[in-house]
Amino acid sequence: MQINGTKALVTGANRGLGKAFAEALLARGAATVYATARRPDRIDIPGVVPLQLDITDPASIDAAAAEVGDLDILVNNAGISTDAPLLGPSIDDIRREFETNFWGTLAVTRAFAPRLAGGAILNVISALSWYAFAPSSNGYAASKAAEWSLTNGVRLELADQKTQVTALALAIADTDMMAGYDIPKLPPHEVVGMALDGLEAGKLEVIADRPTANVKASLSQDPALFYADIPGALFG
Repeated sequence: MQINGTKALVTGANRGLGKAFAEALLARGAATVYATARRPDRIDIPGVVPLQLDITDPASIDAAAAEVGDLDILVNNAGISTDAPLLGPSIDDIRREFETNFWGTLAVTRAFAPRLAGGAILNVISALSWYAFAPSSNGYAASKAAEWSLTNGVRLELADQKTQVTALALAIADTDMMAGYDIPKLPPHEVVGMALDGLEAGKLEVIADRPTANVKASLSQDPALFYADIPGALFG
């Protein structure tokens, strides 16, 4: 998949990784980049086509699909984290996370998939697709695990039309979602550069940082070994 000359669409492009994706696609020669958000007036990227898109609203998705027409690259970046534990007082925030991170991603993919023959989809998943870290991230982790499975399933279903489906997995980037954590973070443009390099190289999965690589590698081991490093995760 070569980016130069393509038509691309990025969800959640008003800030963070989404904004960096839109900028990088233009820099790599994309002919048209639709930068989408619930509030397109908040998109301030020179050269893109701002477009209203709420990925949880079927009417908004249909309108965006009609506006865009044919498409070569879809970047499913939009996502939310509500700090919801699975066993907290309300399930509402967990439902919001699934509505955006899983159902919203699926709805946008379904709308554009028929137009992406020979093209590519890039889904932004997470290191938390593969482990649970703390109660405040458990709802988000569950939704991202579902999105990883969605990515693998869509890849199989679109194989006959030769649509490349790539997952970007990362742990810590310098975005609004990670603003409350005082730890080293990757710049968004660096993460996006790795993702687009992987997309153009035909990779099915791009692992953006060492913490994510370590988590993925742990999946073949006894989970007791991994979770022993997380206080309160195990009995005894």
